[in-house]
Amino acid sequence: MADSSSSSIHKPARDSVWSDSSSLTSILGFAPTQPDDAGQPLAPLFDPGRVFDVCHVGLVLRAVLGVQGLLALGLGLATQDLAQWMRAVASGTVVTMSAVLLWLLLVCAARRPLGRLPELWQWLALMALGAATASLGWQLLNLASDEPSGAFRLASIAITGAATAGLLLAWLKLRERSQRPADALAQLVELQARIRPHFLFNTLNSAIALVRVDPQRAEGVLEDLSELFRVALADATAAVSLDEEVELARRYLDIEQIRFGERLRVRWSLDPAAAAARVPPLLLQPLVENAVRHGVEPNDAGGDVEVQTLRRGAEVEIRVINSVGAPARTSGHGLALRNVRQRLRLMHDVAARFELNPEPHRFTVRILLPR
Repeated sequence: MADSSSSSIHKPARDSVWSDSSSLTSILGFAPTQPDDAGQPLAPLFDPGRVFDVCHVGLVLRAVLGVQGLLALGLGLATQDLAQWMRAVASGTVVTMSAVLLWLLLVCAARRPLGRLPELWQWLALMALGAATASLGWQLLNLASDEPSGAFRLASIAITGAATAGLLLAWLKLRERSQRPADALAQLVELQARIRPHFLFNTLNSAIALVRVDPQRAEGVLEDLSELFRVALADATAAVSLDEEVELARRYLDIEQIRFGERLRVRWSLDPAAAAARVPPLLLQPLVENAVRHGVEPNDAGGDVEVQTLRRGAEVEIRVINSVGAPARTSGHGLALRNVRQRLRLMHDVAARFELNPEPHRFTVRILLPR
């Protein structure tokens, strides 16, 4: 009987290790279509269309400023004085600004089809698009001024547009490749830290203790744990609503409430207008876990954890606040905070802010992101 019980315990452990290794190889690119528990293929970490995801304010601003800088430098070599240079830059800006913005808009709209094209066709298509948008920008300039439009001028504008598009595409590909190691590291850390083993063991022990005295509550604990694992094993690249993240954080804190009882004091201050904001999955759970680990667990009297959400115009503000008392028994490495910051940057670029505010008696994590 002991042997059969032992084998029934160890077999799932081996299965879970195999599942984790499959996830890791998927992240590293060795097995990008590993099936999940439902038999459906998991989404690959490196989306082929992500290199063309130019629908971000920060990226558009960098592209426009880069092209304008090249225009200003090039015209500085071809003009004789400051007045002539300023007139040439003003005219050239009409062409470059309209051409670059239109090029970025079309690339953003067609990012999925572009990602499925072979490499050579990507270059040809986007350089041809650059030539077309530059020519359209030139036609727009001609509506406001009488610029000569000979064959040589038109050809040079088209060639310049194609070359500029090639530079932008090279920059986008280099940017995407440079983000891969950081993205892979962030998701590896996420897989390792999503639900810590000691949390799993504590939860199961709490459920076992409740089975005889309060079976209904034990069932609720196991349901909350099941939901945490379901989200932890879901596609990490898809965005979720802030309302879903709040619900997941509630489940986590409900489980911890079983363990800490009155020592864990939780307050919620939630703005319904902020509920629809899109956030990376598992944004709040690592933050409230950190709050419990550092603000409640080390203190005999427990501590306070507060979660706030607030819509401010076109932005949503999220705060996770915990009281500070005795230092944690094990010092953290800041991996969870770096992971959250990295995923926010990958999803919202410069439109999101992540701030830490340590004070003598409380610690605040503040997130601002577009609604």
